[in-house]
Amino acid sequence: MRSVARVAVLVCALAAGGAGAEDWEQVSNGDIAIKARPYTAVTGGREVWAEGVLPVSLQDVQAALTDHDSFRHFMPYVTESRLLSRGEDGTRLTYTRLDFPIISDRDYVLRVLDEPVLGADGKQVAFHQKWTPASSELPERAGVVRLRHNQGSWYFTPRAEGGVHFVYRFIVEPGGSIPGFLAGVGQKDAVEATVRGVEKRALKLAADRAPAK
Repeated sequence: MRSVARVAVLVCALAAGGAGAEDWEQVSNGDIAIKARPYTAVTGGREVWAEGVLPVSLQDVQAALTDHDSFRHFMPYVTESRLLSRGEDGTRLTYTRLDFPIISDRDYVLRVLDEPVLGADGKQVAFHQKWTPASSELPERAGVVRLRHNQGSWYFTPRAEGGVHFVYRFIVEPGGSIPGFLAGVGQKDAVEATVRGVEKRALKLAADRAPAK
């Protein structure tokens, strides 16, 4: 578990690094603000930042994002999601397969770390999840394009007036050949669909926990 100060330093460092001098391009200014820029260390790579507020509790959004086996039920394009193993260092090894229209299926293997953030009183005040690629941990599958550079994070903090503020960041390569118009549309639509999927799942978990009337 991390302190608030340590995670704040990490978030600032992520915001400063990665894509060099490239400026952010504002992709959406709606309820979910999205910006992106090229990630030159990876051919065709993009770094994406999404930020907003969700009407859910920290408890429920954390429960949604730590149940990888259920991702296929609420994450967009996900047709297969499996927890492969748990490491002694607290990480999880996960597998995800995506089914997109027009283009070939993609998949990826990730090493995921979940970090509840504690305040000075020892109570949880935020939730941080980050992931890095672990492609070599599982053989590639015929007919599926392996995404090798998927890395990123979620960071959630509760708001005094209710709900949680989130920052969702990731760097990913397209993998294989993708028409330009699909890459552009998918950048916004896929991010929004992912955030809304997490929101819907967290609301369902809250409803399931509510006592029957």
